[in-house]
Amino acid sequence: METIAENIREVINNSREELLKIDEETASAKPSISSWSKKEILGHLIDSASNNHQRIVRAAQNIALDFPTYNQNKWVDIQQYNLCEWQNLINLFYLYNLHISHIISSLQPESLNNLINIGKDQPVTLEFVVTDYLRHLKHHIEKILTQKI
Repeated sequence: METIAENIREVINNSREELLKIDEETASAKPSISSWSKKEILGHLIDSASNNHQRIVRAAQNIALDFPTYNQNKWVDIQQYNLCEWQNLINLFYLYNLHISHIISSLQPESLNNLINIGKDQPVTLEFVVTDYLRHLKHHIEKILTQKI
């Protein structure tokens, strides 16, 4: 798990400087009515960190049998990320993911096969959750950095 933790740190360290170059107006702009702004995408990644923080810690204890599904659009709508200051979102994103990487690097190998059910038909392993978290993080950071307004 140390490799995944290192990859998370690499993604957040490399993207932080690039994110800080984006001005407030650009960060708030929506490419279309139905698309998220850069702020909303980063907010979604903060939500992902929040949800996965709980999942990872509980799965490591083998007490993660049932988690509700995550309605990402409602979470973003309710939290109104476009009204937040861009730098504050970047800082929260960065620090939360630094903590997530710390947790992942501390996971006991025997916990990786513990199951978690995230509103799906079939449970997944903690190892899958952690691996998928990194994939998801990379996907959305790339989207923020390449999204044209």
